[in-house]
Amino acid sequence: MSAIHAVLAARALLDALTPLKTDCGRLCAGACCQGDEQTGMLLFPEEETLYENCAFARVHPAHFALGGAQAKLLVCDGHCNRANRPLACRLFPLFLAFKPDGGTRLRMDARARSVCPLTDYGLSALDPAFRQAARAAYDLLLEDDACAAYLRALHDAFSL
Repeated sequence: MSAIHAVLAARALLDALTPLKTDCGRLCAGACCQGDEQTGMLLFPEEETLYENCAFARVHPAHFALGGAQAKLLVCDGHCNRANRPLACRLFPLFLAFKPDGGTRLRMDARARSVCPLTDYGLSALDPAFRQAARAAYDLLLEDDACAAYLRALHDAFSL
């Protein structure tokens, strides 16, 4: 499976799910949908190809690399067609942590604490169907070498 196929399959698993059974953006006024030139959502390997002619967002190079390639950010104008959300938005506020024994686990992303009130309540606050779909999405991504390297690099760079 190529990286873009893994990303598309992972996105599909989360297409109709969000962290809560209601619009969690009402809790924070869509704080995770706001950004500037360096505070967008990270794109997974090859995902930037889906946004080449995007009307609601722009792809910007980040000032660091992940998984051997320059990281890219999608900076949106705050309003999107939800079917076109990048994978990072669909997984937010979850993070895949790598354990010392080589296994993985889901946890709240420490980077989300400044914008997402759900992080204060832990994984149990999230819809179980969302958590299960996110786990399945991460498992799919780990099957692709480029996505697995990206996830490992993301963990190593952003684990707090």
